[in-house]
Amino acid sequence: MRVMVLVKATKDSEAGLLPETSLLEAMGKFNEELVNAGILLAGEGLKPSAEGKRVAFDGPDRTVIEGPFSETGELVAGFWLWQVKDMAEAVEWVRRCPNPMSTPSEIEIRPLYEMTDFGEAMTPELRQCPGISALFPGSWARWCSSSLDGRRRA
Repeated sequence: MRVMVLVKATKDSEAGLLPETSLLEAMGKFNEELVNAGILLAGEGLKPSAEGKRVAFDGPDRTVIEGPFSETGELVAGFWLWQVKDMAEAVEWVRRCPNPMSTPSEIEIRPLYEMTDFGEAMTPELRQCPGISALFPGSWARWCSSSLDGRRRA
């Protein structure tokens, strides 16, 4: 199963305070362990919401909202995309993670939808559509081709 691991923003991350060398080293080591275990698919840190924008949708209307955004605890400061056996494995990896912030912080783990989750609504024609199949790299054909790199796949 694929999961997105969300590092929640803090007042410090929203203020643009960058981590110290020791934290960068610890996170680098942790990320290397994820790569070696075949878990890590992607990961990035995000700049503060003051540098971002939101687009609100209301029918055909679109409204651009400038950052910064309130409710720091609901914002995301970074993410990983992992391939794990199950949610329990994801939790165990997060428990091993260094605190990604210099202050108390939270990490949220969310499973991603896979093509099979959509049941009959995902017709054979939709499965072949490049715009749909690109969203589901966990599909069988891509799993087979990507498993050739020798890393473990769930």
